[in-house]
Amino acid sequence: MNAKKITHFILSTILAGLAGISIAHAEIVEGRDYALLPSPQPTENAQQIEVIEFFWYGCPHCNDLHPYLAKWLENKPDDVSFRYVPAVFRANWMPAAKTFYAIESLDITTEWHDKIYHAIHREKINLFKENVLFDWAEKQGIERSKFANAYNSFTVQNQANRSAQLTRQYKITGVPALIVDGKYLASGKFASTPQDTIAVLEQLIEKVRQDRKQQ
Repeated sequence: MNAKKITHFILSTILAGLAGISIAHAEIVEGRDYALLPSPQPTENAQQIEVIEFFWYGCPHCNDLHPYLAKWLENKPDDVSFRYVPAVFRANWMPAAKTFYAIESLDITTEWHDKIYHAIHREKINLFKENVLFDWAEKQGIERSKFANAYNSFTVQNQANRSAQLTRQYKITGVPALIVDGKYLASGKFASTPQDTIAVLEQLIEKVRQDRKQQ
């Protein structure tokens, strides 16, 4: 790398860092940094500030956000609850939703959530085809029939159908979408980087805290 390219790289890195700092500390603005949901949605526990990520395993932006969100979850505030909801906009998104609920039913979400993103986006494995998915699952150490039974179970199908319903109910138009306390939407469409999305998420959580103090 020549001197000119090195200088450009350093300046770009500094500017990116400054942009992240400015978003982390500036006052967030509705319509620029986040949106209000058209209709507020009930949360599962009124004592906690609920955060939901609507995602799709095939989405490159979800894949980009995932490691930053996973890092944030390692130190999630005690007054915040979190859950994943696989978005279902159309029929060909249903296999990903069923895959998520299958791994959840087998209690392997922590290990496999990362693996699925990696397989799809890094290894270019089409896990949306059932035979490919079941073969891949067996290579990861789970008996093929056991995974297939979970994937095809009545419970998992119902949960996937519920995800499709929630996608419509929350009026989600794209992913990743982070919903805070059933009211606020933080999304990659508002932020230039995954770090910015996490910064907005943290400020929305603080906004909810302040809102509750004033009630």
